[in-house]
Amino acid sequence: MEKAVNEGVHHQVREGDGDAVRAGTAGGADGVWSGSWVADRLGVELIGDDRLTDLLGLALRRNPKRAHLLVSNVLGKHVPQSPSVVYGYGFELGRRVRELLGADEARRAVVLGYAETATGLGHSVADGLGPAPYLHSTRRPVAGLAPAGGFEESHSHATSHLLLPEDAALLTGDGPLVLVDDEFSTGNTVLNTVRDLHERYPRRRYVVVALVDMRSVADAGRLADFAREIGARVDLVAAASGTVRLPEGVLEKGQELVARYESPLGARGTARTAPTGPQPDGNRAHPHVTRVDLHWPRDLPDGGRHGFTPAHRERLEDALPAMARRLAQALPADARRVHVLGFEELMYAPLRLARELERTTDIEIRYSTTTRSPVLAVDDPGYAIRTRLAFPAHDDPADGPGERYAYNVAGAGFDAVIAVVDSAADTPPLHAPDGLLAQLAAHTPQVLLAVVPSYTPETSRVRETPHASERPSMLPEPLRGPAFSSYAPEEVGWLLQDLSDVTLEAPTEEREEAIQSGGAHYAESLPVEYQPSEQYQQLFHAALEDSAARIAQAAGVVTETVLAERSPRPVLVSLARAGTPIGILMRRWAQHRHGLDLPHYAVSIVRGRGIDANALRWLAQHHDPRDVVFVDGWTGKGAITRELAQALEEFEKSDGITGFSPEIAVLADPGSCVRTYGTREDFLIPSACLNSTVSGLISRTVLRADLVGPHDFHGAKFYRELAGTDVSVTFLDAVSARFPEVADAACAQAKELLAADRSPTWEGWAAVERISEEYGIHDVNLVKPGVGETTRVMLRRVPWKVLARAGAGSDLDHVRLLAEQRGVPVEEVAELPYTCVGLIHPKYTRGATGADGKAVTV
Repeated sequence: MEKAVNEGVHHQVREGDGDAVRAGTAGGADGVWSGSWVADRLGVELIGDDRLTDLLGLALRRNPKRAHLLVSNVLGKHVPQSPSVVYGYGFELGRRVRELLGADEARRAVVLGYAETATGLGHSVADGLGPAPYLHSTRRPVAGLAPAGGFEESHSHATSHLLLPEDAALLTGDGPLVLVDDEFSTGNTVLNTVRDLHERYPRRRYVVVALVDMRSVADAGRLADFAREIGARVDLVAAASGTVRLPEGVLEKGQELVARYESPLGARGTARTAPTGPQPDGNRAHPHVTRVDLHWPRDLPDGGRHGFTPAHRERLEDALPAMARRLAQALPADARRVHVLGFEELMYAPLRLARELERTTDIEIRYSTTTRSPVLAVDDPGYAIRTRLAFPAHDDPADGPGERYAYNVAGAGFDAVIAVVDSAADTPPLHAPDGLLAQLAAHTPQVLLAVVPSYTPETSRVRETPHASERPSMLPEPLRGPAFSSYAPEEVGWLLQDLSDVTLEAPTEEREEAIQSGGAHYAESLPVEYQPSEQYQQLFHAALEDSAARIAQAAGVVTETVLAERSPRPVLVSLARAGTPIGILMRRWAQHRHGLDLPHYAVSIVRGRGIDANALRWLAQHHDPRDVVFVDGWTGKGAITRELAQALEEFEKSDGITGFSPEIAVLADPGSCVRTYGTREDFLIPSACLNSTVSGLISRTVLRADLVGPHDFHGAKFYRELAGTDVSVTFLDAVSARFPEVADAACAQAKELLAADRSPTWEGWAAVERISEEYGIHDVNLVKPGVGETTRVMLRRVPWKVLARAGAGSDLDHVRLLAEQRGVPVEEVAELPYTCVGLIHPKYTRGATGADGKAVTV
């Protein structure tokens, strides 16, 4: 059987011998074979190995070319299965190919899988083979990338296959080519493939691999004849073999059965073939879906569509444990049975994630993927496809819109479903009321979404014209606590991406040197987040006790002003991060005083770079821009106010979206830069005393080109390790507890302000320009007015000196402590429009960091 000859077909059929391969392959419930329903009605028989009925069930296609469908129980396409079983079968087949070829030939081999059904199987075979690179055919063309081959799959509902390797050398070598499909029915697909490739890239040896070889004797003879014709050796490796015996007229009988059992509503999952339970309808709102950022390694292909090398495999193996942990952490604590659902050709990445979850948790994990294949669903234990979910295609397919399907997922009792798609498929139809996520949400308590970046070959990027438009992917849902931030999930949604696993911190002196030299922007790195000393924590709590009522009243005033002037149901959008605690206080006031449950989000705005345009796009998709009110903590000299106005003007021109107002609402406006404020006094707001530990444990936002792409939100980190000193909720609770006692005063003050002239005078900006010139700084960006901004200078930058208004009291206790620790002089100034002003050292030297040459530990 394994005799070496120059041409002809060689069969190698062996049974699996590993526990992972044998486990969980029963063909039906309660010992009923999942092909008996079709066999009894059509007279279809499987003849061959004893294991065939364990590996295969039967169903009826909605396809005019072939009545029956062999449904694999171990492929992970139509039937949810243990990911270890699915991966184990492919890996074991790869090991057998390695034994067949020998070590030398195996090192020169290339593995080719078939789309869409065998993309994951082929990749698993390549893993088992060892050092072999992997490529799979695809039905998704790439603009600018010429196919290196193509072929037809005659019996399929979608026939055209393309080969689009990034490196054409994958197909030009003379080593063995290993072709992997889930089944051999006629052998036509293999014939078409080898014929096309052999004309372009002739080679001496081919190995054809499948889970089951179900060809007739005549079909097997055709492949043998073809192998002799081209003068190449063709070996076959399969887990089991046999044939399908079809009675006369089976196609017509099958079509009659489909017509009888398929009602007009069946394709929508609401007919007799559908699962029981609640059904989605056209008026359903967008489903709540928890998005999980996998932190997929940069430039790692999402699969074998354009080639996957041994080096890629090593990177994936290294990253899998951390990605699986992120998924596990996002699952409900009581989840015991979880399904990982892949997407059409994207089979391998979800399979490996599912297997890693299965390996590292006590949860029962099952795996399958969505499919293009239309199949009748019949809820009978003797039938392989018990339930069907149908939904619109969501990856802008080249062959146009159409239905897609997920089989045997509904009604299976999963506590959660993790949908894994690539970014090209993360589009509005995926999130639509009749989309896949809504369909899943109707049948499981929790839906998670993980998006793998769609890999674009470098050759395609080069060939695209500079003006080629790229369709932006669907923007992700906001991050929420406790997965991101220590705030409750309803308090704020963060329109940011999680960069918690990226090292972004740099020593204060290094950051200052880079910023002032023009070598880096302040938003490209983060200052080190220090733990506050005990003395400093005591100052914070004392300041909070002293100012809680004053802050509560200011929060009430600004909220009442917004409700009266801007919108009766505003959408609060805080400028992260200083604005976030204030936005939450405003939301709490509206709830306390008016019973309103206002939406609240946090977005990034970066001086010199503008506001996050993708966050604006998300807001425009989900809310009326006219209702959006941007919120910040306080004004200094008004730089962010001007930044926002300019950014919104540019956004209107670029996107054509209008309605966003540049007027910021702030708790305190000592710089007289805005019309909507709670007070214009410059007093200590305790949330300015600390960094992340009073802001939900979230870092300042980050905008760096290698981390934030054109369709990404800006980033930030979640400092979970600082939970022991987190006072974020303590601050909010202390202030909102004072709402009842200040309510009348706040409402009265708001009425007075509404009747007054609140036009900005920009007094603060004029003072900053004057100070800049008087102290020889000549750069307004190094002058930070107000208690809040001065505190930031002391905590994050290299301070030169502090200007304090003569007679300023306890509001400056914390500033004086920081100045003492850092060796920074405090000058009292008689006429100062602010309580204090912090000056960043205008000419950075390492001696500017303080008396001990180090950043203060606070």
